Amino acid sequence: MDVRTVGVIGAGQMGNGIAHVLALAGYDVLMTDISRDALEAAMRLIEKNLDRQVSREKITSDQRDKALNNIRTTMHLPDLGQSDLVIEAATERETVKTAIFEDLVPHLKPETILTSNTSSISITRLASRTDRPEKFMGFHFMNPVPVMQLVELIRGIATDDATYKTCLSVVENLGKTAASAEDFPAFIVNRILMPMINEAVYTLYEGVGSVSSIDSAMKLGTNHPMGPLELADFIGLDTCLAIMNVLHDGLADTKYRPCPLLTKYVEAGWLGRKTQRGFYDYRGETPVPTR
Repeated sequence: MDVRTVGVIGAGQMGNGIAHVLALAGYDVLMTDISRDALEAAMRLIEKNLDRQVSREKITSDQRDKALNNIRTTMHLPDLGQSDLVIEAATERETVKTAIFEDLVPHLKPETILTSNTSSISITRLASRTDRPEKFMGFHFMNPVPVMQLVELIRGIATDDATYKTCLSVVENLGKTAASAEDFPAFIVNRILMPMINEAVYTLYEGVGSVSSIDSAMKLGTNHPMGPLELADFIGLDTCLAIMNVLHDGLADTKYRPCPLLTKYVEAGWLGRKTQRGFYDYRGETPVPTR
């Protein structure tokens, strides 16, 4: 299938980044969200990020202008029905995602490919709630989308070859690299990454090290660009917890048990950068460890 129009559901951290790279690659993008403010903020951020790419000579000003012209927004979900490809990038909660698909499906063209940017939820189960499990798959971008080169492509049990090949061609058109993953909890990246972050939280919880010592040890000792607790704040502690719960529930192995301290931070609403507090406090000029 020749994809020309792409619907993006969700204008948050992931959705606006996905819209950005699609528009820059020449696709006509229609981005939707339940919040007008979120859509307006997303467009401002996309323009800011495109301007940064121009200043760094990654793209030309003409490419920036064309990309901005390629993006439209709507608060009316059925408007996405005529898209060739839909990428859902809503909150990482299965009930939210399935409700969106159930509302959207009656308005889709028969040939539209439906995908989810989920970082951990079963593609097969999500697909079963639609009328097109053979045209459904996981399309998992990494954050921040304009910078990160990887896209995980996850086939559900019913996903057909044509759908996979079409999504693979989109990834290649974006100038990114695809990694194919089987449909098991958290796929590849988060299956490996999240237990490491969770173990870092356990290391803090048990008093083995402080926030700064744990992050410094991993940055300098393993050459990671960000420490695991700093990275958790960047991702969002609620997202980290949700993925650990998916791993724990889906694989029934105690090694995936979320650290109680991670749960406590989420209960406090300390979700990381997006709420200004997590393992670091971001309300001042420089981040300060909270433990």
